[in-house]
Amino acid sequence: MEEIETHVDQDRQMSDVEEISPNVTDFEAFANKIMPNLGYDVEDFKWHTWHVTGWKSLDKRITGPEFEAGGWKWRILLFPFGNNNTETVSIYLDFADPKDAQPGWHACVQFALVLWNPEDPTHQIHHNAQHRFTTEESDWGFTRFYELRKLFAPCDRRTRPLIEGEAANITAFVRVLKDPTGVLWHNFINYDSKKETGYVGLKNQGATCYMNSLLQSLYCTNYFRKAVYQIPTETDEPTKSVALALQRVFYQLQTSDTPIGTTELTKSFGWDSYESFMQHDVQEFNRVLQDNLEGKMKNTKADGAISKLFLGRMRSYVKCVHVPYQSSRVEDYCDIQLNVKGCKTLRDSFKDYVQEETLDGENKYKAEGYDELQEAKKGVIFDEFPPVLHLQLKRFEYDIQKDAMIKINDRHEFPMEIDLEEFLSPEADRSQPHKYLLHGVLVHSGDLHGGHYFALLKPEKDGRWLKFDDDRVTPVTEKEVLEDNYGGEHSAISPPANIRPTGKIGKRFTNAYMLVYIRASAVDEILAPVLESDIPEHLRKRKRFIHCVISDESFKNHQGFDLANFDERHPSTEVTHLKVLKTEPYQAFKQKLAEQRDIPPERMRLWVLVNRQNKTVRPDTPVPETYNNLPMGDVHTKMASRSNELKLYMEIADKPAIDGRSWFPPTEGNALMMVFLKYFDPDSQSLVGLGHHYIQKFGKVGEISAVLCEKANLPPNAQLKIYEEIKPNMIEEMKPRATFQQSEIQDGDIIVFQKVLTEKDIQDHVMSSRLPDIPRFYEYLASRVVVMFKPRFPDRDSKPQFELVLNKKMAYDTVAANVAKKLNTDPLMLRFTTTAYAGNTPKNIIRRSTTQSLQDMLQPGGYLNPPSNTLYYEMLDVSIIELETKRFLKVIWLGTSAKEESTIDVRLPKTAHVSDILDYILDKVKLSAEDKKIRLLEVMSYKIQKEYNGTESISAIQDIITLYAEEIPDEELNTGPEDKVVHAYHFTKEPLRPHGIPFKFVIKSGEVFSETKKRLQARMGMNERDFAKVKVAIVQPIYLNKPHYVESDDQILSDMKWGPEDLLGLDHIDKTGRAGRTGAPEKAIYIRG
Repeated sequence: MEEIETHVDQDRQMSDVEEISPNVTDFEAFANKIMPNLGYDVEDFKWHTWHVTGWKSLDKRITGPEFEAGGWKWRILLFPFGNNNTETVSIYLDFADPKDAQPGWHACVQFALVLWNPEDPTHQIHHNAQHRFTTEESDWGFTRFYELRKLFAPCDRRTRPLIEGEAANITAFVRVLKDPTGVLWHNFINYDSKKETGYVGLKNQGATCYMNSLLQSLYCTNYFRKAVYQIPTETDEPTKSVALALQRVFYQLQTSDTPIGTTELTKSFGWDSYESFMQHDVQEFNRVLQDNLEGKMKNTKADGAISKLFLGRMRSYVKCVHVPYQSSRVEDYCDIQLNVKGCKTLRDSFKDYVQEETLDGENKYKAEGYDELQEAKKGVIFDEFPPVLHLQLKRFEYDIQKDAMIKINDRHEFPMEIDLEEFLSPEADRSQPHKYLLHGVLVHSGDLHGGHYFALLKPEKDGRWLKFDDDRVTPVTEKEVLEDNYGGEHSAISPPANIRPTGKIGKRFTNAYMLVYIRASAVDEILAPVLESDIPEHLRKRKRFIHCVISDESFKNHQGFDLANFDERHPSTEVTHLKVLKTEPYQAFKQKLAEQRDIPPERMRLWVLVNRQNKTVRPDTPVPETYNNLPMGDVHTKMASRSNELKLYMEIADKPAIDGRSWFPPTEGNALMMVFLKYFDPDSQSLVGLGHHYIQKFGKVGEISAVLCEKANLPPNAQLKIYEEIKPNMIEEMKPRATFQQSEIQDGDIIVFQKVLTEKDIQDHVMSSRLPDIPRFYEYLASRVVVMFKPRFPDRDSKPQFELVLNKKMAYDTVAANVAKKLNTDPLMLRFTTTAYAGNTPKNIIRRSTTQSLQDMLQPGGYLNPPSNTLYYEMLDVSIIELETKRFLKVIWLGTSAKEESTIDVRLPKTAHVSDILDYILDKVKLSAEDKKIRLLEVMSYKIQKEYNGTESISAIQDIITLYAEEIPDEELNTGPEDKVVHAYHFTKEPLRPHGIPFKFVIKSGEVFSETKKRLQARMGMNERDFAKVKVAIVQPIYLNKPHYVESDDQILSDMKWGPEDLLGLDHIDKTGRAGRTGAPEKAIYIRG
């Protein structure tokens, strides 16, 4: 039997009631008032009123007259006394003819349901919703529409009851919306990207969505894909060769019907699993990847391809105003970083980029050949734009007020076409037009601390736009490409597609951060189709397809719903996965399986498993013998084209069928059906899979009791309770006297049974905390959840990440006990942390509580955010109970130079002061001399925020800051009256990209820079070769983008103009790591293979 889901609940709070009731009979005006404009084109709009009489004598479930909207029949579904509750009336909109609907039918409907007094239309209660109606979800509405006790009496400021004289009207307003992409409000169950779009997605390893979006963009740049294919890789190993691994990813994207994994590719980068759970900067990843590939392309057919595609030239110039002097420098670029802040459009951003800066006053220019400083114009102009233009929109910038990086969500519009000729230098080649067509939009959804990345791409010149969102590819409209990703504010009038509107106005956290444009005159060449002849022969030979197989043997030990666990996110050992050539004949595949099981192939029959509408996976039909010579790829296409992989059940016969001439009964014109049997043992609290069994279609349920007893080793006359496992939340007891046909049993259904228990047996089980019957045991199974546990500090502790199957109702201590058992430690020595939404990073520490359940500990879902079943753990060196009374701090000890020597874990009572921290450190370190003094510095965003004086309470120290302790240098203790102590910090190229350990430094009065550099080198603890690459600048906090570099060894820093907050900036490459957007240390991207 296959049950179709009904009465899907869309509860609304009672506060949704309209405070001031308009007149319902002014139907169109009323509908416009209560149904917000969702921003979609309307296909049809109808309203229908059902007059209900004799309310108190109505049946529990009734439907109103049918009416038409959008070419389909609808009706109102009413539970006058509540659906699964006795306190509220339940009302739904019901699609009336699901049986006549074609496969895959759907309708996107915004609707409102109004219950009102026929004698006074101003007395009403209404709710509105929107839903994608399908044959599986054919009704939608409100289980708690309104409290029953309020229906028959005046209340909520109404002077008359809603139901008067046992009569009421119910009006349905139905607005059928157009769905040009076919995926509006789709739940994506059984969605087939390849079938719907011709493209497949990439699986997310944890936090690799940023990589997936870029890889899809590069894949859809066909010229680039061809160039990658031209790299010689015949003798390479995929996990050690970036080129080969990328070729394989591209080839699988081109030929596979299912999403592609990238684990092989990231292994070729030299990344471990920790790297796969870190989000990196897309621009940096793109540059590192292209640098790697460009090296592999040297002296091959692909040599120069990357430069030809992405490389442009720009000219930086300084032009004096009053004297005839001009200086310029030509530089190559592979992408352009454009400002979003202060720019309304992409053209504004280009204008901002090439806008001249006037050098005057203290910023006058030293022109060669002139003694006096000159007023000058400084700027950038483009000499050449490449065929493929990568534009990086600066969505992440430094906020001076907050002294931190922030995300810029301001509105920034970009067009489908743009002409860039006005931004070319006079010397540039204008023989070709410089009109560019939008090809891709890479999008970030979230905030500074995390989020999700996806790509919107137009792979074909005259094709449609597609959304590449990890493993799913869907069609999108131009509005979803442009308007939905401009940023700024949005309202319920224009919600993002596939997001149910809230009616609130607020900032859009989903916006474009990278744009890909292709020169119009080069589109045909850049997007020319990739042919079979473009693909290396050795890649075509490796073409394989994955099948998964289950058997009675694997079914036996399965403890859960269905026949096995098919969840790809949590692969099970019960399911055998086999890589098979698509060209391999079905008979040869079957022969291999038989040899593996050591059975004759004639005793084995393979059934195709299908995804049923109720979201279970069951055998549907055997693979016909006539398919023996068909390739496995064709078998999959013919029998399970909508499934991502071919799932098979291996039926093994122990004895010939009833006719004695064959091992298996025929599948057509036969009264036999194959079902699967599970036995529930309340003593062991487990299910035992007893394999498959053939039953008579017209036989009675009770007639198989003897067979069930025999299979479960029960006494032959044992009384049984028999159930059907329809789906996880629907386990129905079967009537012994009903036939299997009457019970709607079909091939592949699951029958579960147990012994009938006495009242004493039931009481004993309950007293022993055991579940006595099948319905309650299945309810327990439904509460199970697979939780991923990750080490909170993977760099510090080499601890594993692992998964545990737990129950959502488990108490905190029980969860800790299970994790402790896995880690072989004491539960009280563990501490857990929640996960930030979509960021795969630790968020909030979970306090130990005896009343807290696992469900409370896990991150719930929210608007735009799926729920997270991930927890971070750390192994403590003290009991978590002790943590309640003590403060734990980490202090980085620097010693005598601005280089990290060690990390000191400080544990003090919460009432302690900073002076106690210093005393604690003095007991742990060895000073260069006994009389040396130490200090504690507070650092945030790689800059010193304050030096503690020792009297501060440690409870005032924020968790987000970093603490450094060091010896106070002698030169700082012995400063002269004209000397100045400044804060020094490190950055790379731009002052907004800080890194490293900041420190205090003495600017000595009258000291030439050549001498200052010697002291600076000693303070930084750098060798001469590395220090020679450091450029020194004065950085004003207000103008972080304009550092004033020290140009000459003869300059005297103390004579230069210093503001009270100015910093000494040290510009050099960070070799140990780089600053992330949050200002916290983040590992630099590297690719080794």
